[in-house]
Amino acid sequence: MTSVGETHETYGATFERRDGRRRVAHYGRPASAARAVRNGVGACETSYGVVRVTGDDRVEFVDDAVSNEVPRSDGEGVYALLLDPQGGIETELYVYNAGERLLLFVPPARTTPLVEDWSGKVFIQDVEIENVTDDLAVFGVHGPNATEKIASVLGGAPAPEPRLSFVRGSMADCGVSVIASDAPTGEEGYEVICADDDAKRVFDTLLTRGISAAPFGYRTWEILTAEAGTPLFEFELEGNLPNVAGVRNGLDFEKGCYVGQEVVSKVENRGRPSRRLAGLRFETDVAVADDETDGLQADAAVFQGDSAVGEVTRALHSPTLDAAVALAYVDFDADGDVTVRVDGTETPARLTSLPLVDTPERSARLPSYPATDD
Repeated sequence: MTSVGETHETYGATFERRDGRRRVAHYGRPASAARAVRNGVGACETSYGVVRVTGDDRVEFVDDAVSNEVPRSDGEGVYALLLDPQGGIETELYVYNAGERLLLFVPPARTTPLVEDWSGKVFIQDVEIENVTDDLAVFGVHGPNATEKIASVLGGAPAPEPRLSFVRGSMADCGVSVIASDAPTGEEGYEVICADDDAKRVFDTLLTRGISAAPFGYRTWEILTAEAGTPLFEFELEGNLPNVAGVRNGLDFEKGCYVGQEVVSKVENRGRPSRRLAGLRFETDVAVADDETDGLQADAAVFQGDSAVGEVTRALHSPTLDAAVALAYVDFDADGDVTVRVDGTETPARLTSLPLVDTPERSARLPSYPATDD
């Protein structure tokens, strides 16, 4: 559940429930909030589950399970994946080395299963695994003025760099850790972590002190990340091969075995997967479906001629382009003009590489595929 519900309500938030948690969907005009982020800076409450791993064997235990190398130094982080035996993405996670503990940020619905699974695999190792989601609040700050914003309210430390590193400091006399994000919105970005009891003061500081920040919710997050070409767990990643999703930044091809590693390596060695994640631009005015209307929506079929070549994962109206856009998994060789089935009608569209819009920063999760000799 949200740590600062009353503050969200003050700003006119509409809430939704995802993965058993209450979160902000929007504040009335998600497209306007997206423009505010692109033109300045915005702040949101993020939706993470947080797992703490302690004990002398913590780094080795987690490193043996995940697809990327766990950092050994305090203040460093990495993006990684947990895969099933067939190589499909079971969980995405950010792993941060915080000295005597590791902090793992995971999709909320995967938090309890991960803690239960890993706790059952601890035998002689000195490892303790805990769900500490309710003890912490996590806020995102994104936009071209995000660094200036953080610098204006963070005491005791400069804004962190490089990406996925973090510093400890204070805001509004509250202890915080500030992480440099991997630019999922295509903008400068940070995540601010504090104790749940301090959440209201920290969020108020992010919104109103120094440079004012526009509050935004998850619908705006979906817009910003789609424009930046960043695949999200609930839409593009869960159950798919990381090679197909193109999240090669979550894989260390040199490290030892982990579950699913053999499958992933075989696909990588073939040079390219059978499918890829691409963008769709529409050549006519297309309505995007929401909870109350029909229109372009996820799972819409993509055709090239008479052949089905893919399906939409996420559809939305891009305020930057002022047009309907979508992300879709398509056959690797599919390119150029296609049609998308919208309310039973074949609607012209064009496949395009990601990102969908030019952004100042390049998302680390922007799909990437091996070069081929073709």
